[in-house]
Amino acid sequence: MKQIAKGAIGLACAAATVLGVASVTSNQAAAAEKKFKVFLSMSYIGNDWQAEAANMVKAMATSKTLADKVDLSIQVAGPNAQRQIQQINAMVQAGANAIVVYPISPTALNSAVKNACAKGVAIIAYDAEISEPCAYNVSIDQLEAGRVTAEWLAKKLNGKGNIVAITGVPGTSVDTLRTKAAKEVFAKYPDIHIVAEANGMWSQAVFRTEMTKILATHNWDSIDGLWTQVGCYTANTMQVEAGKKPSELKPCAGEGANGGRVQTLPIGTEIEGMNDTYAPMGAPRISYASPPYAGGLALKLIVQKLEGKEIPKLTTLPLPLVTNDTIKACKEGSWEELKGGCNAFPPSLVPNPGWFAAIYSPETPEIGLQAALVGTPEF
Repeated sequence: MKQIAKGAIGLACAAATVLGVASVTSNQAAAAEKKFKVFLSMSYIGNDWQAEAANMVKAMATSKTLADKVDLSIQVAGPNAQRQIQQINAMVQAGANAIVVYPISPTALNSAVKNACAKGVAIIAYDAEISEPCAYNVSIDQLEAGRVTAEWLAKKLNGKGNIVAITGVPGTSVDTLRTKAAKEVFAKYPDIHIVAEANGMWSQAVFRTEMTKILATHNWDSIDGLWTQVGCYTANTMQVEAGKKPSELKPCAGEGANGGRVQTLPIGTEIEGMNDTYAPMGAPRISYASPPYAGGLALKLIVQKLEGKEIPKLTTLPLPLVTNDTIKACKEGSWEELKGGCNAFPPSLVPNPGWFAAIYSPETPEIGLQAALVGTPEF
């Protein structure tokens, strides 16, 4: 009887052990199946950069790195801080674990962001910053972007001349900081005069509209150079349309749009798909950019935070600068080419000249050319 009892007890213990293992395995499986609920909150989207950045966020979310970890939803507020605040509040109520934000203002969202943080929601902004201390930020040094490009233009003009300044989206920290730094540089050169200024909204189309207005009172012969947050491609194109030769193009300090970079390539460079203006011209340029991969990196970082890892409060991205001396044509746009330093894509690969070329980061191997173009990850 004692032997039978011992056997029964042993079987019971074994069964309990099996059930315990099964329970742990089941819990692990359930945990593995649970995804973080992440929202992307976008403000202004009426330009190529915002569309491309959104593509790269989507691609990161569907990459092998995050596909099993993230359930991503996207909302667009437009250039309306109050609407973005309302959307962020609704995201918190909907059970968000994290919110990735392109903020319309560095301060206007602070109350909503602080409330979200208090409820355990992780907040990270990309490109434009949020000043609320609980938020995380990913961006370039916007002051450096304005300063370096303005210095390049001033030196290119030997410290004198008439320039046109086309700024970005008013109210964003990006536009405010870049413009502030550039004007501080130009103020050091008493013979440099900003003869016209307009908001370009980071759009090639808006740049053309505003530049057309400016040309009604200032012709190309009275303009010596341009400092523009977006628009060098269109500025060069408009000069060609006005009969200017490539050797007569005005120096332009501006964004990293692919069209402008292709125009920077030396005359005679062979690339596929070029036309009269989307072509190598040897145009005098410095090209910088807020890299559109910033949103994808922000998503990757905030998921690490949700997993319990430490991430920096501010991630400052390297400022991608390209000049006539460092321009390098890509052929296929492969990841290996990007690692090798190519920074201008043939029009056959990138038909839209307003598309931003600064897509490479060793921190985001998941997102390359196809991610930026159509939202498809590298792996």
